[in-house]
Amino acid sequence: MARQSISFTNPNDAWLKEQVESQEYSSKSELINDLIRQVRKSQAQIDWIQAKLERAEKSGFTGNSQEQIRQQAKDLINGRLSTK
Repeated sequence: MARQSISFTNPNDAWLKEQVESQEYSSKSELINDLIRQVRKSQAQIDWIQAKLERAEKSGFTGNSQEQIRQQAKDLINGRLSTK
């Protein structure tokens, strides 16, 4: 596992310490890794939606209904749909 040295602002450091002290996480490293996983998942969802929008704009139409598009977005958010 790669080791890094990073600096935090005082408010961010205090928040991290609170999370560890409340036993929400066992260490700051565990918390930071969890936050990064969450952001990466969110970015994958954003990228998927952006790609769908770009394809729709280029084609000028879609065969999917509004409900189908909504359901696909919900499935993606809930981890039930591939981002490809």
